Amino acid sequence: MTNNLAALNAVAARLRADSIRSTTEAGSGHPTTCCSCAEIMACLFFGVMRYDPRDPRNPVADRFVMSKGHAAPILYAAWKAAGYFTDEDLLSLRRVDSDLEGHPTPRLPFVDVATGSLGQGLGVGVGLAINARLDGTGYRTFVLLGDGETAEGAVWEAAQTAGYYRLGNLVAIVDLNRLGQSQATMLEHDADTMRARFEAFGWRAVAVDGHDVKALLEAFALAGNDGDKPLAIVARTLKGKGVPFAEDKDGWHGKPFKKGEEADRALAALSQVDDSLIAGLKPPPPPPVAPPTHEVKPMAPPPYKKGDMIATREAYGDALVALGAADSRIVALDGDTKNSTFSEKFLKAYPERFVEGFIAEQNVISMAAGLAARGRIPFASSFAVFLSRGFDQVRMAGISGSNMKLCGSHVGVSIGEDGPSQMGLEDLALYRTIPGCVVFYPSDAVAAWNAVRLAAEHQGMAYIRTSRPKTGLVYDAAQQFAIGEAKIVRSSDKDALTIVTGGVTLFEALAAADRLLAAGIAVRVVDLFTVKPLDTATIAACARETGGILLTVEDHYPEGGIGEAVAAALTGEPIRVSRLAVTEVPRSGKPEELLAKYGIDAAAIEQRVMQLLRQ
Repeated sequence: MTNNLAALNAVAARLRADSIRSTTEAGSGHPTTCCSCAEIMACLFFGVMRYDPRDPRNPVADRFVMSKGHAAPILYAAWKAAGYFTDEDLLSLRRVDSDLEGHPTPRLPFVDVATGSLGQGLGVGVGLAINARLDGTGYRTFVLLGDGETAEGAVWEAAQTAGYYRLGNLVAIVDLNRLGQSQATMLEHDADTMRARFEAFGWRAVAVDGHDVKALLEAFALAGNDGDKPLAIVARTLKGKGVPFAEDKDGWHGKPFKKGEEADRALAALSQVDDSLIAGLKPPPPPPVAPPTHEVKPMAPPPYKKGDMIATREAYGDALVALGAADSRIVALDGDTKNSTFSEKFLKAYPERFVEGFIAEQNVISMAAGLAARGRIPFASSFAVFLSRGFDQVRMAGISGSNMKLCGSHVGVSIGEDGPSQMGLEDLALYRTIPGCVVFYPSDAVAAWNAVRLAAEHQGMAYIRTSRPKTGLVYDAAQQFAIGEAKIVRSSDKDALTIVTGGVTLFEALAAADRLLAAGIAVRVVDLFTVKPLDTATIAACARETGGILLTVEDHYPEGGIGEAVAAALTGEPIRVSRLAVTEVPRSGKPEELLAKYGIDAAAIEQRVMQLLRQ
């Protein structure tokens, strides 16, 4: 044991030195936050975690999440010590041609999700731990948090969920180094209060000296098995540990030691690194457990028939059940809205693959990111407005290239009496900004069914916008759909104008088209199906064939919605684009009243078409 402790202390010294060297070479970074967690990282990577440095994505290996993402240099240093990187790799930190970025991203195979927007790593860890339960592989998840980030409410959403589900395969380590970016943290070195907070959420928690490898190993040994309480280790540390002129001193956050005398002084002050002690040290191997296997087969076609009246939110639930039957990788999550989003149908069919996240949407999204990182295909649902609470989590999942799928229901003024706080009128704008995210806006049950199928097939994030009102069918069950392919649902060779829309306003557009036709005016109607990617070719061709006039209609604010998407796509085209959207904060009322009041119902569409044609 003594020799092993000496070796781990030698690793910690090497990790400190390499973190300082790489950040000094880069001319930027956070060496002092790396110094505070050196013993923690040494114990984790060479005494606790079971993994194979030659196979970072091994599905049964333990997982590590660097939630305090600005400590990335010591994560890279640990993988160098494990033999994955060379010294030359390490010194490429933060270069534009290097995958060793300022904060970790999944460009590196040992990084499950991008971190650095603080407060999200523990939620991801909860998702990783739940996946280990589903797969039965028994891997453990370790999450290293900074003490400053525990001010984030998302941390406690995750802590509460982990306690509720008794995720004994999850370990959180809080690096209690006292100093934040601009001043001391709220608790500073009050380890007992931090420990009590985790205990209050159903965790087993211990406070230790974070620079004592023996105490750390004893704390890690307390980790249980799935079904036990999760373990929190509150490690009291010193920021800048080992460098006297920076140790436990304010003003050093995010400042590398300058090349030359300052860096030389910092390195000289560290404990002498005895690399001979490190040479034979290897991480514990992954357990001899078979990796999970999954059954995937074609999804059943939609069961709907002419005359059915079904809301797209209900079709989402139906389709999710069918998808779950076809693909055992599918997992559903919800934020206590499952009886409104209809994800409860999946719960009834596959209770073991459903995760109730309660009213903690940020954590629901983080859990989905963790599940997706391990090969699951998670579908997470809530009201669109509530999912917007977790937009930073969505943004970080986009940086991760996450394969999560989100469904936001109850969009637009068409939800009716619940009023503006419940009306998703911003969601298209939000999700259109995420790189690689497909944004579906199905108009009927058949389209919604296909949106779920295509979302699952798409490798990357997807967002499905579903509506509350029941509507009839526009499409028969055999209709084929594709990402980025709009549907022309009404056309003739006499069309004077094209209406582009989606969702509930498609039915208003069709009603307006009937009224206009009775007055001798034919118009074309296009259902977008996907707002991103947009079927620019079809829209432009329709506009050119109908006098170069196009009208967009949407149950969404004008900013970032269908109108702006279409206008941007047609830049440079000789096409006049007019828009109807919700242009003010709405109020409560019956759906039909609100569609009329805010100028997106059939009558408003008819009136705007007449104005455009007169012009």
